[in-house]
Order: sequence, then structure tokens, then C-alpha cells
Amino acid sequence: MSEEDAIAASDRPRTRASLAADLRTLGVEPGAVVVVHSSLASLGWVNGAAQTVIEALLDTVGEGGTLVMPAQSGHLTDPAEWRAPPAPAEWVAEIRETMPPFDPRLTPTRGMGAIAELFRAWPGVVRSFHPHSSFAAFAPSAGVICAEHPLEDPMGEGSPLARLYDLNATVLLMGVGFESCTALHLAEVRGRRDSGMRRSGAPMMVEGVRRWVTFSEPDFGEHDGFLVAGESLLASGAVRAGSVGSARAIIGPLRSIVDGAVKVWTE
Repeated sequence: MSEEDAIAASDRPRTRASLAADLRTLGVEPGAVVVVHSSLASLGWVNGAAQTVIEALLDTVGEGGTLVMPAQSGHLTDPAEWRAPPAPAEWVAEIRETMPPFDPRLTPTRGMGAIAELFRAWPGVVRSFHPHSSFAAFAPSAGVICAEHPLEDPMGEGSPLARLYDLNATVLLMGVGFESCTALHLAEVRGRRDSGMRRSGAPMMVEGVRRWVTFSEPDFGEHDGFLVAGESLLASGAVRAGSVGSARAIIGPLRSIVDGAVKVWTE
């Protein structure tokens, strides 16, 4: 969306105060642990862009709250497996050999949006150590959420998602749908929707030396059940919809989302 389109989609400028007011009306509470998935363009014209959105979110959860966002970096994967677009076969070896190693301070996100990309570099943010599927968190519970992140369990019981479940976190979708809801990956693990394991890899620093590290991870394939689960969750009242700025927003307890999706997929 161009800036002109964003202005046309807005009845007034979106500001730190107006976005915080919308978030409170939607149901974001002080002291909550909130996992945010977002699209900046969907909010309308925001005065201050992603910075303003993050500040509004932090204002809303307050000093006692914790803000969490996915910080996935899918570009640090085996180029031989790239499909959208595929890497030329004659490039694969050179790409793999020269790909920068994962660095939680420097590695950018990919496909997470402008808000998540700014947030992962926000002062004080903690990032979990997984080259493909990291999460970023700020404030009181950040250290607990991001403490460990096993390579072979990116979205399961050893991951930040399981700790967010234990913390009774809230999921907030702003301008994105359930196809972007990472909590549903935990539901996939618990609902045993995976189709086995697949070999994966990434460049990482091992004892001060860059190495290509290979490991196995769940192979879920296409997440075609996410939208079905989301429709069921909305219909049941487990989550509710509203708006933030110009964006349609959805909010609900992460536990209800995970448990509800498992029920949909296993019954």
C-alpha cells in the first residue's frame, strides 16, 4: 500500500494515543503478555510508522506487561530447498557457504512485517536463539519466554510458544488473519498434524567458528487448517474481532486458541 493509499484509508491520522485507545477498547490489558502479529499498512496512515505502533503497544500493556513478536528468519535456510523463488542450482553452494550466521542482534526478520522487524532491534528486547523460528520479547517475562529454543523443536513443547501457553498469553492479530498466527503451530504439535520430520540447516556460530549446522524439525507442510480453526474460534467466542486504526483485529487467549484448534483438528 502506498502512502497515498494509506491516507485515503484513514479518517484521521493514527497516532500513539489513538492506537493505544483502540487497543484498550479491543481488550489489551495492562500487565498482559501479548503476542502480536501485524501489518503496518493495514492500520492506515500512522504518524511515526512502526515506531508509533510499538510505543502504543507498550503504553497499553504498561511496565508490568510483556510484548512478544515472531522474529522468524526464513532466509537462513538451505537454498537448495527454496521454492518462492527457487535459487538457481549453480548458486546453491556459494549461497550456503557465504550466508551470514544467525546473530540474534543482527539477523533481520523475513516476512514478519515492518513492526516486527523494528521490534526485534528495539532496545532491551530479548530474542530466542533459533536461526529460523526465533521470537522477540520485551519486559518482565522476556527472559523466561526466550530462555531456550531447541533447534529440533521450533514451535513445540520446548519452544517459546509453550512458555507463552503456560503464561496465559494473549494473541493479537492486527491486519492479518489466522494464517499468520504462530500459536497454531503449537496446536499442530499437540494435535499431531505433522507429517514426520525433515532435515533442515542453517549457518550458526559454534565455539566461535561459523558452521553449517544440520538438524531435524517437524514437517507440517501447508497450514491449510489454520483458517478453518480460526473460523471455529470466532464462531465459538473463544476469540473476538474488532479494529485497531483501519485494521480488522482479532484478540483472544493463546490457551483457548491452541486448545480450540486441537479440538477442531482431532474431533
